[in-house]
Amino acid sequence: MTTPNRHFYILGMMIVGFYIISPININSLTINYLYNEYQYKGYYLNPNKIIIFAKKLEMTSIHSLHIDAIDGSKINFADFEGKKILIVNVASECGFTPQYQQLQELYETFKDKLAIIACPSNDFGGQEPGSHDEIQSFCTRNYGVTFPISAKIPVLGEDRHPLYQWLCTKQENGVMDAEVAWNFHKFLIDEKGILLNAFPSAVSPVDAAIVDYLNVGV
Repeated sequence: MTTPNRHFYILGMMIVGFYIISPININSLTINYLYNEYQYKGYYLNPNKIIIFAKKLEMTSIHSLHIDAIDGSKINFADFEGKKILIVNVASECGFTPQYQQLQELYETFKDKLAIIACPSNDFGGQEPGSHDEIQSFCTRNYGVTFPISAKIPVLGEDRHPLYQWLCTKQENGVMDAEVAWNFHKFLIDEKGILLNAFPSAVSPVDAAIVDYLNVGV
């Protein structure tokens, strides 16, 4: 490895280190500081490459995304920094609909360290036909849901919501490609906004496969 390339690699690792240990996202000040440090030491580094590299790292965090809530407000994922996030595409007329109850139980047990976002979608079997008011009323009346519910969104195909584009595309989430096969597919995100794992519909929200992630450090 030539000297410039070796030091660009070292700089890259430094940026990764800043990203992992810092609660704030990489920003232009961090990039400029590192760039100037290496310029001062006599190493030439292309600042455009540094910025592109840093932006790719930022793309791996969900905290830059937001989604409309079912009540018309905004759900900003940056607000959940420091908590894990469970994202579930939901439907009111599905065989898995009773999982709303387990989701509420999970939320009540771990709400100090877990955010749950339910995303209604009519993509599978037309099983979420209701309006926003109907969906919200159904969730409150039948399951006492108190965690955030998004507006109804598509989760499949070219028109899927940017949130699900991020969840399902390794190029954007930095971890894995995924496919949502049915309602109540679950994605778990860590405290820094990095995708941890995905779970199919048949995995209960209170299954050990999910709960074990939440008990880490307890």
